[in-house]
Amino acid sequence: MPTDALAPRWGTIDDGANEFKVSPDTIRRMITRGEIEAKRFGPRLIRVNLASIEAAGRPLQYLGGDAA
Repeated sequence: MPTDALAPRWGTIDDGANEFKVSPDTIRRMITRGEIEAKRFGPRLIRVNLASIEAAGRPLQYLGGDAA
């Protein structure tokens, strides 16, 4: 059975921050803005979809120019 490349992988806010080398506060802001998927399980337990963090990233575009 084929699997989607961005199938949900759930982890903590700290897991997402560590995997993508950002601050946990950045992950929380992304959740607040609706940029990544997160679910709350109980009053304090939050899990984030790690694949949605990866999908939220945008490729950088090199515009060129003189190096000198």
